[in-house]
Amino acid sequence: MKKLKRISSIILIFMFITTSFIGCGNNEKAKDAGTSNKTITVEDQLGRKVEIKGDVNKIVSSYTISTSLLIALGVKDKVIGVEMKSKDRELYKKAATEFFNLPEVGPSKTINVEECAKLEPDLVIIPTRLKEFIPKFEKLNIPVIAIEPETLDSFLECVKLIGKSVNAEERANEIVKYYNDNLDKAKTLNKDIVNKPNVYLAGSSSVLRTCTSKMYQDYMINVSGGNNVTSKLEDGYWVDISAEQLLSYNPDVIYIVEYAEYSIEDVLKDSRLKDVKAIKNNKVFVIPSVLEPWDYPTPSSILGVLWMTNNINPEKYTKDEFEKDSKAFYKKYFKLEVNNEEIGL
Repeated sequence: MKKLKRISSIILIFMFITTSFIGCGNNEKAKDAGTSNKTITVEDQLGRKVEIKGDVNKIVSSYTISTSLLIALGVKDKVIGVEMKSKDRELYKKAATEFFNLPEVGPSKTINVEECAKLEPDLVIIPTRLKEFIPKFEKLNIPVIAIEPETLDSFLECVKLIGKSVNAEERANEIVKYYNDNLDKAKTLNKDIVNKPNVYLAGSSSVLRTCTSKMYQDYMINVSGGNNVTSKLEDGYWVDISAEQLLSYNPDVIYIVEYAEYSIEDVLKDSRLKDVKAIKNNKVFVIPSVLEPWDYPTPSSILGVLWMTNNINPEKYTKDEFEKDSKAFYKKYFKLEVNNEEIGL
């Protein structure tokens, strides 16, 4: 009998110890769950200090540049609202078809704050041109960051800003390194060009619309081995010039953005421009990005630099090298197997 009592006591002690350990385990899990109450502070590209509380699992992006960046950062599953005309984006058709079922919160010049609020986002990303809407988001206690990736430096800052905001800093740093490594590559390839060709980049609405020195496109041309003839234009971003001005620039090469509303043939047949060197020598090219514009400051714009390097300096950087680099880029950052047509080859 005493033996039975002793065995019973041992069993009870064992049960008590086991229960205590289980309880401790549950307490530790509860503590871990509580870490979602963390707060991070970021500085957006308006210089605002923004507090983001808790984990960011629901993101609204009203800007195609930030939306494509969220895909590259590996957090597309956290996106719950996107910019208008998302169904027209070729990149989304290939890399993020789930975006087509998401609410569209506004075109480029406005944003539907009420629609955003219904989605209960942890973070909203807008371009700086929509800064007038920030007080409305703040009144609703919705964290909002504004971005303006117009130059190379501001683009790389934007990558880091969004990466930190959505807890993808490691991936963001990886993208920045990839970008800088390939810029160094382009600079090395092009450093010995003696006579850099004079290059003119034409915008979307007309061949007489071009970029100023404030634009990413200016840096893109210069690092690719060209001399941007509009580098001295400093007012605004995209500006309209006269046919006479383009004649005075007399560029060796004309690049047309992929999303232009006109064609190479339209430019070649423009009687006002028949004496421009690029037109006389048939040196007019469309930047051939199909999935997304390579002249926008997005992760893939590094491919615009590499494509221009091949176009300007094919002896140093061949089409085969460009094909290899661009296909590797899309596989690494967008998990896409792209074909030659999609990279303009």
